[in-house]
Amino acid sequence: MKKKLLPLALAAAVLAGTMAGCGSSSAASSAAHNTAAPAASSSSSAASSTPSAENVTLNFAIWDSNQEKGLRKIADNFEAANPGIKIKINVTGWSDYWTMLEAGATGGSLPDVFWMHSNEIYRYGSNGMLLDLTDRISKSDKFKLSDYPDQLSKIYNISGKQYAVPKDYDTIGLWYNKTLFDKAGLKYPDETWTWDTLYNAAKKLTKNGVYGILTPLHNQEGFYNFIYQNNGKVISDDKKKSGYDDPATIQAMEYYTKFIREKLSPQIFGDKERAEAMENGLCAMGFFGSWNLSGFAENQYMAKNFDVTVLPQGKTRATIFNGLGNAISANTKHPEEAWRFVEYLSTKEAQEEQAKLGVAISAYNGAADLWVSSNKTFHVKSFIDMVKYAVIRPYSNKTTAWEDRAYETLKPCFTGKQTVKQACQNTAKQMNEALAAE
Repeated sequence: MKKKLLPLALAAAVLAGTMAGCGSSSAASSAAHNTAAPAASSSSSAASSTPSAENVTLNFAIWDSNQEKGLRKIADNFEAANPGIKIKINVTGWSDYWTMLEAGATGGSLPDVFWMHSNEIYRYGSNGMLLDLTDRISKSDKFKLSDYPDQLSKIYNISGKQYAVPKDYDTIGLWYNKTLFDKAGLKYPDETWTWDTLYNAAKKLTKNGVYGILTPLHNQEGFYNFIYQNNGKVISDDKKKSGYDDPATIQAMEYYTKFIREKLSPQIFGDKERAEAMENGLCAMGFFGSWNLSGFAENQYMAKNFDVTVLPQGKTRATIFNGLGNAISANTKHPEEAWRFVEYLSTKEAQEEQAKLGVAISAYNGAADLWVSSNKTFHVKSFIDMVKYAVIRPYSNKTTAWEDRAYETLKPCFTGKQTVKQACQNTAKQMNEALAAE
């Protein structure tokens, strides 16, 4: 999420990976970057026994520019073993990404291969826009769906049909400015921290124009985590009812917004501003997803001053767990070549390479440790340690119908124009209407 020293570099990086999950607003984009293709190993599982009969270029669409460099290397490995197939990686920022896909779906020109998210899988999968991969997966001798966490695979399964293969997963961590902690004479946060510890530290760190913490209007990298730490819910288990009017949810939102009300956190609503607040030393603590790793590590200010640990504990421990999937357009002119590429991306070889390159926490079972060892700058094992109590990111058949509007209905309690209870009740009302319409 950050490529240079300038504040905007960090901002662009956060924007690029915000949903990685994954993680919920706009994202920065960058042009595809080509590197020299390495020689293919004779034992590489990228090798194909049936080379493409003609030269084919597959358009591969993603939304995170931080992952492009690593994915380019993986694509090069695939190309070297499949000389008839070229991979063109197209990076489009998060918001524009879905606009691009919608236009492509309407015009019948979706990318051949592209990332899919839990918010949008039902819309695309249930409307004939994605290639059904069920039979291809069952016949593959290069990987099995059981190689991936069942929670993630189920996200991309509709009525027994699999429309994407998990690519990675992510959790949310507490990032903290070690320099500011040292100046305040405070011990660094760790697994012993509770909500009270977090609050007390934020109060002590708020001084001399510095805020102790950043609690922005952000779901996946913010209040969702606290709702589940308080045994609340965003959506019911059967996905038919909102959980925003649950007393436990309201209590969690009261706690989360208290930092703003008491001026321990600035009022921030955009990802660009959220990133700058951390890089500029405005806030001593903040919540960001694991997908930010490569960008944070490349930013000199972040690398020098920051580290990350597990989220503090409320009534229970929880962090939001999500993952992306690789999908294929139902209308691609090259279904076999596209499948060959997705199949390779799903192999142990490619997934481990993704982890080693620090691209993202590979979803392939057992590959997470390689991602941890890929980075020595931060204590990134914290992200893996939280998986055992992680909660899958709230979703329904049409998540965006209620999730995007929730930002509008919740904003008044972040600005002090409405009580938290009122804002949560209004959010529950609109969400229940949207769920009833599904």
